[in-house]
Amino acid sequence: MNYFSSDFKLGILGGGQLGKMMLYATRKFDITTKVIDSNENAPSRLACDEFVTGDILDYDTVLKFGRSVDVLTFEIENVNVDALETLENEGKKIFPSSKTLRTIQNKATQKLFYTDNNIPTAPFSRFAYASEIEDAIENGGLSIPFVWKSARFGYDGQGVKVIRNISDLKDLPNTECIAEALIPFKNELAVIVARNESGEIKTYPTVEMEFHPEANQVEYVLCPARLPDNITKKAEDLALKVADAYKHVGLLAVEMFLTKDDNVLVNEVAPRPHNSGHYSIEGSFTCQFEQQLRAILNLPLGKTESKVASVMVNLVGAENHSGNVLYKNIEKIMAMDGVTPHIYGKKQTRPFRKMGHVTIIDKDINQARAIAQEVKETIQVISK
Repeated sequence: MNYFSSDFKLGILGGGQLGKMMLYATRKFDITTKVIDSNENAPSRLACDEFVTGDILDYDTVLKFGRSVDVLTFEIENVNVDALETLENEGKKIFPSSKTLRTIQNKATQKLFYTDNNIPTAPFSRFAYASEIEDAIENGGLSIPFVWKSARFGYDGQGVKVIRNISDLKDLPNTECIAEALIPFKNELAVIVARNESGEIKTYPTVEMEFHPEANQVEYVLCPARLPDNITKKAEDLALKVADAYKHVGLLAVEMFLTKDDNVLVNEVAPRPHNSGHYSIEGSFTCQFEQQLRAILNLPLGKTESKVASVMVNLVGAENHSGNVLYKNIEKIMAMDGVTPHIYGKKQTRPFRKMGHVTIIDKDINQARAIAQEVKETIQVISK
């Protein structure tokens, strides 16, 4: 199929920042795109060839949109999977598949998938309702502390809470959820795997993630991870095992825990470009967004090695600030060597909302991390 400067049309469900950054690559290759999002001011609206406002959780909306494009992908998991399944039955190419997405969308079924496929993961219990958790604790079936996770619709630290005492159960939404053992880990790692329809498969280097303690969001991503080769090899091998189990086409970001005794456990996955791969725009020979296109269009995969060490800093809305956004001191960070800000195009800020990211590249990963700290302390995402 001719994708380049042709009548071919790629459809993207979701018009957020991940879609916007994928559109950098479609522009480079002159691939026609059509994007749908419920927000008429979504970040992707300016970079695609055609933009539609619509609810991607609505069956009929997704069905109609899917029929209007040649290949369909998504930049967010919260889409109507029944519609994707219908479209696939009609012969539409959708990557990653509805089967993969259905498993991943629900954290309980995702965890059961790991258990069924002998993929190491933290022990867990599944509950139809959060109200059942207290009974399980009283009956000795569950012990504190543990991590509570909503089975559906969690993102960016939402839908996750560490339960250290009974009072922490207060105000949890009474929905399907899991209670996961609190793993005393040394590091949180991630590996992005790319796989095309022909079965060609490549991994990006293992990255190290540092989290914000309150927001439960990734604050820094470091590539390469500052770990021995035998550990990063273990992480990459496990990510390949996960990708093989899903038989997915596209990108799969595999988030992992490195335990105190140097075992690697799968935390969760995302079947799309991921925050842990943003460093690749400046740091890698092939950025994750171009790789996503290569994978879903069954083109040869690009080189995944890094050109240089890099650190990514998330730009999130400052606490106590809501309203029209102002990036205070952005000129100061742009004056630093190797620093590139990416602004997502969200006009309104609110506490901990992802508004952009900054990549810092340097020959020395420790120097890049030091500059990243300076960037974090200098730029402020506030309201006017």
